[in-house]
Amino acid sequence: SNFWFKFPGSSSKIEHFISMLSKCFDSPWTTRALSEVSGENPEEKDHKKSSTSRSSTGVSPEEGILEKAPSLHSIPERLVVEQPTASVLDKKEGEQAKALFEKVKKFRLHVEEGDILYLMYVRQTVFKVIKFLVIIAYNSSLVNKVRNRVRCEVEVQEMTGYKEFLCNHTMAHLFSKLSYCYLCLVAVYGFTSLYTSYWLFYRSLKEYSFEYVRQETGISDIPDVKNDFAFMLHMIDQYDPLYSKRFAVFLSEVSENKLKQLNLNHEWTADKLRQRLQTNANNRLELQLFMLPGLPDTVFELTELQSLKLEIINNVTIPASISQLEDLQELSLFQCALKLHTTATSFLKENLKVLRVKFDDNRELPNWVYGLRNLEELYLTGSLSPDASKNIVLESLRELKGLKILYLKSNLTKIPQSIVDVASHLQRLFLHNDGTKLV
Repeated sequence: SNFWFKFPGSSSKIEHFISMLSKCFDSPWTTRALSEVSGENPEEKDHKKSSTSRSSTGVSPEEGILEKAPSLHSIPERLVVEQPTASVLDKKEGEQAKALFEKVKKFRLHVEEGDILYLMYVRQTVFKVIKFLVIIAYNSSLVNKVRNRVRCEVEVQEMTGYKEFLCNHTMAHLFSKLSYCYLCLVAVYGFTSLYTSYWLFYRSLKEYSFEYVRQETGISDIPDVKNDFAFMLHMIDQYDPLYSKRFAVFLSEVSENKLKQLNLNHEWTADKLRQRLQTNANNRLELQLFMLPGLPDTVFELTELQSLKLEIINNVTIPASISQLEDLQELSLFQCALKLHTTATSFLKENLKVLRVKFDDNRELPNWVYGLRNLEELYLTGSLSPDASKNIVLESLRELKGLKILYLKSNLTKIPQSIVDVASHLQRLFLHNDGTKLV
């Protein structure tokens, strides 16, 4: 009955899945992620809470019911542990969790391509139902023919003078009872197969929704899955839904980014960063970071830092903890796509004096640049154009009331209006146009 577990086209997938499932379930990162990772930043959480509280007053209970039921049912106890326990994760465990993320990602891409497991299970179940019907029909027609006395013919007429005898079958009663017991067991087997058939064709087993997990854990970016991957998760739910809940952590990019950040903090300790501090041309204590997968949190422990230089670091959010760098006055961003926490934006508006930005696309020229009211020096290097459809447009700089030095290295054909807006208080203006003539 477990042929689908042994068939070469399916057994390797199942064994690999079970192995990963066990490792994900026991991983310390799973517990930490379920207690700490959230798919929203603090501002989004506050906004969502306030909007939810406002909308809940005007929505009837009937309207609040979800239209689509999630694949998982509620478990009475929340999967949240005490904070001190969740925070303990050493470097080795972090590397193991990182390897699990890669395995799950590759496995998902491979398994979601086909539905061989689902089709094989459907065919096996249909075969079981047909086999059940045949056995029941055949045995039911014969079980009543088991009798204690049967007429039999024996070729002993020359010896006894008789050819036909009425024989007494002493085991007939036992055989009859065993036949009925066998039919009962086959009936149980058949009803199980019928229920499995109902489960297969009534539910959409080629799609799996993590909606309930997203709501319960706050990890909002866990994707829904399909095909054989979805089918295996449905099968695991029949055993224990907790496995799928803990496995879902390794499908989340938010959780993966959180792990990368943790591993980054393990690798770049505050002491290691202090060894990289240098005095730059402006006589400021500077830290330069190049091509890192993220920005270590330990950077914000260097309270003596005056200048921060980041090169080719993408998809990073500067947290509110940057406000601990009270001496920070200079920031250099070379081909970096960064986002700022609200508190970080306010801090930079008040403290930043010098900003250098080298960009290739509009993601690398952040909008918060135009709100740095205490900025004194701005250095921009990249392709600019007055036509928004062609290239990156330099927006108005009129909010930069304290700007004294403006350096532009670009391909401008004419001086933008944004430069004219700050011309009254500029002390120095540098234009490097790479040979392009100004009109």
